Order: sequence, then structure tokens, then C-alpha cells
Amino acid sequence: MNEEFYVGVLDKLVAFLWKIGPVVIEAIVALVVGVFLIRILKKLLKRFMRRANTELSLRSFIESLATFVLYGVLFATIGIIIGIEATSFIAMFGGAAIAVGLALQGSLANFAGGVLILAFKPFRVGDLIEVNNTLGFVQKIDILYTRLKTYDGRMITMPNGNVANSNVDNRTINLTRRVDLTIRVGLDEDIDKVIAIIHESMSANPAALKEPAPDTFLDGIEEYCLRFTGRAWSDTEEYWPIYWDQLANVKKALDANGIKIAIPKREIVYAPTPPQESKG
Repeated sequence: MNEEFYVGVLDKLVAFLWKIGPVVIEAIVALVVGVFLIRILKKLLKRFMRRANTELSLRSFIESLATFVLYGVLFATIGIIIGIEATSFIAMFGGAAIAVGLALQGSLANFAGGVLILAFKPFRVGDLIEVNNTLGFVQKIDILYTRLKTYDGRMITMPNGNVANSNVDNRTINLTRRVDLTIRVGLDEDIDKVIAIIHESMSANPAALKEPAPDTFLDGIEEYCLRFTGRAWSDTEEYWPIYWDQLANVKKALDANGIKIAIPKREIVYAPTPPQESKG
């Protein structure tokens, strides 16, 4: 009896495999062919966007979105091949989409943030931006995330929802930037002389733009020093090299003219001790 039972189970298993075998093979073939076609379509899409001179930020976003949609269509096709009816599959997919949407509200917000970033273009791939106290170059804008590379080589991934709802300081959106220096010298220094030294030093820098012209002025009188501000304009790409050169050149010029950088000082006065009365 046991032998008959096992033979019956084996026959049913063979019949089942024989029935679903072609379907499984079709599904595997569809998966392999689909992955191959998706790769080809992605290459064609990249080539088309390259020829159309599409922005780098928009390219990465479209590539990510296209990958998501194409694989979704592929899995839907495989589901229909396996035997899931189109209407049932659509209903199941719709229900799953609602459930996933409720569970991934943050991701949907990030997707919307990515759309807003591409629509209003507060920054693009390659721009130097500061967001949420993080300064870095935009490397990629995906469907859900923006990636920044910092000056020290770190890769920071930020959700697009947070980026779209934060203040974005784009340091490279304009062609020129202003270099500001704050210099503090002693209260007894000659104001006109200090202004002339700082202004001449900053104007002599060949990398500083002639228009707008550099300017220098007394910006405040503090309790221990005179505060001067020197300003000069530069090309955005040369901002930091010019800033460092200006800072060093102004310090050297002040030293050469005997003007010292102010150091905070405090004057302490001791009250005289009253004489003690002698007891007789």
C-alpha cells in the first residue's frame, strides 16, 4: 500500500511538472530576454539623452525612473505568463501599491522632492551647494536621493524630500563671487593708513577682478580693536585660491608696515588695601 501511495504521489508530481514545465520555461525565457532588452533600452536612452544634451541631473533621474518602470513591466509580464490574469494582477498590483504607498510615505515625499528639484533647478550635477550644514559637490540626483561629495572625499546621501524643503546655498550658480576679509588691528593704529594698505594689497592680486573694483572700509570699533573689511570679486571657480592668497598677502603687507593684528586684552586694577587701625 505504501508503494502504491508513493507511486501515486510521484505520478501526480510528474504530471504537475509536465503541466507547469512549459510555463516555467516561458517565464525564465521572458526574464532573460526582458533583462537583455532593458539593458539595450537603457543604453539607447542614455545615447539619446547624450545627443540631446540633456542635463546631467535630469539624465540620472530619468535613468532611475526608466529602470523602475521597465522592471515593473517585466515582472507584470512574467506574472501574466505564469497564469495571473491581467485584471487580477492589476487589482493585486493596485492594492500592493496602496499598501506600499502608506508604508513608504517618506519615499513618496522624496520622489516628489526629486521632481521639484528637477523642475525648479535650484542646483545641478557638478554644483557646489550647502544643505543642512553639509557642503559638497552634487554627484547625482536619483529618484529618491541626492548625493554630495565633500571636500574631504566623503559621499553624503540626502533624501530629496529633505533637500527640497531646506534652504539650499548654491555656491557655483553665479559666475563670480565676492571675497570678504575681516581684519582687526589695535585701537591706536592710523585708520587711513590701514585702509590704504589693505586696499592696495587686495587690488594688487592679479586674480582679483577689476570690475567690481575692490573696496576697503572701517567696519566697526570694538572694545579692544578696529575692525576693517576688505572685499574683492573673483571668478567662482577661483574663489578659494584667491581667498587664501588675499589673506596671506594682507597679513604680509600689515607686518611690513609694522601694524599688528589685535589681540584681546583685559586690564585688571587692584584696589589698594585700606590701612588697618592699630589697637592700643
